[in-house]
Amino acid sequence: MAGSVESKLASLGIVLPTPAAPVANYVAFVRSGNQLVVSGQLCFGADAKLVAKGQLGGGVSLEDGQKAARACAVNLLAQVKAAVGDLDKIVRVVRLGGFINSAAGFTDGPKVMNGASDLMVEVFGDKGRHARSTVGVAALPADAAVEVEGLFEVGA
Repeated sequence: MAGSVESKLASLGIVLPTPAAPVANYVAFVRSGNQLVVSGQLCFGADAKLVAKGQLGGGVSLEDGQKAARACAVNLLAQVKAAVGDLDKIVRVVRLGGFINSAAGFTDGPKVMNGASDLMVEVFGDKGRHARSTVGVAALPADAAVEVEGLFEVGA
C-alpha cells in the first residue's frame, strides 16, 4: 500500500521512474546519519527523453524550463525512494540546488527553479519548504536545460 506521499504523487498524475544510474565516477545518493544527499538529476521525462534541451533565454522558454525543473524534482524523488524505500520517511526537504543551462544575460533562473520547488511543496506540504541555490551555467550534460540536486532529512 502506498504511503501518503506516494498517494499525493498519484493524485498529481506522477509515476516515479526507475532512477537513472550514474554516468561517471559518483553514486546517485549518499546517506550519512539522517541526511540524504542526492546527486544532480537531469530533466528526463517519463519517456526517458529530455523535457527541455538547450539554453534558457535562447531556444528554451521559461515555461519549458519550469517543466524541466519539475521533471528533475520527480527524478530526485525516484532516487530518494530508491535510497530509503518509503517517501513518508522524509522529515524535511532541506535544500535544492539548481543548475540552469543559460544563455548570456538570462537572469530568470530562480523562476525556472520554481518548477522543482513548487513540486516539493505540493508533495510534502510545509516539510517541502527548503533552502535553495540557483546557478546559471553555460552547459549541462546531454545539453539538458536544467539539473537539480537535493538534500533531505530522513526519519527512522
